[in-house]
Amino acid sequence: MRVLIAPDSFKGSVGAAEAAAAIARGWLAVRPRDEVVQVPLADGGEGTLELLQARHPKAVGHALVVTGPDGRPVQACWLQLPDGTAFVELARASGLPLMRRPDALGAHTVGFGQLLAAAAAHPATRRIVAAVGGSASTDGGSGALRALGARWLAGSSEVGLGGAGLAQCDAVDVRGLVPAPSGGVTVLVDVDAPLLGPRGAAAQFGPQKGATPAQVAELEVALTRFASVCRTAGVGSAADVLEPGTGAAGGTAYGLMALWQACLMPGSALLGTMVGLADELDRADVVVTGEGRLDEQSTGGKVVGHVLELAGRTGTPVLACVGSASGRLPASLADCRTLTALAGSTAAAMGDAAHWLEVAAGQLAEGR
Repeated sequence: MRVLIAPDSFKGSVGAAEAAAAIARGWLAVRPRDEVVQVPLADGGEGTLELLQARHPKAVGHALVVTGPDGRPVQACWLQLPDGTAFVELARASGLPLMRRPDALGAHTVGFGQLLAAAAAHPATRRIVAAVGGSASTDGGSGALRALGARWLAGSSEVGLGGAGLAQCDAVDVRGLVPAPSGGVTVLVDVDAPLLGPRGAAAQFGPQKGATPAQVAELEVALTRFASVCRTAGVGSAADVLEPGTGAAGGTAYGLMALWQACLMPGSALLGTMVGLADELDRADVVVTGEGRLDEQSTGGKVVGHVLELAGRTGTPVLACVGSASGRLPASLADCRTLTALAGSTAAAMGDAAHWLEVAAGQLAEGR
């Protein structure tokens, strides 16, 4: 058989390329005659730049120290492609793993904005593609926009950083805002959540960033205020708070759409196109995908959901190796192995994820 290995990264343990290699080893140990093709994937979150660097060896990385989501300095970078496209990954500067401890109300996206500002200022930049998955904050991207020159005001004073500060905001001054590149800005989102409501940035993702129920309610109020200020300023008319994807990265997708006129695009779809995923699926007899956690969000913009969608068009069976799983598995998934079940615990699975991916892949191969 021709076997396509197409996983996402497993956050906190292995990158997508390492995961693909481990799955391939496990599969070939059981079915050595199969033809195995490795196509690591990303959805706009952690690992996006690694994927792009592997596909574009002539791309140039630009490193700089930025302000991390809890105020400590972080070594980050952005990527310049030969065609003038600058790729900026939020997780590098403002990602949840960069926090010493969760701070649902105070975490911010300033560092991400510093990367965007550096990319926009580079003379070779024609357009920016911003991958926003993996955020530590729920600040609507206000920190990033502050780094780009916007001023969030309560009277004549600037409000504090983080989502909590937005509740006091009554105006935004965009006179100093860095202009977007001539080719525009595309935001790659990894979820289809809206900015507000029960499936929005605060309600759905706030708890993952340490928010208590009371803090979720506070952040919902703050984001509602934030959107109102953008609309009053006359720069947010094109951004609908209920539009799918605007809640990505704690509302950062909405903020960039509102003030920088960015357009939103599912990250898994664009990056899948860039690596030729559809063509590889056409030639595959079976595909093995995977991610760190399989849950209801997996089919709402994540890699596994995108693979299932494309494979459904070709009738290609989809198997999965995942770190853990909750809820009902997607009906279109032919088989699945979880590393936590094989290893006996989450800590054991994450401690040697490559080994357990080999074991999981071997079991899936035995079933074919």
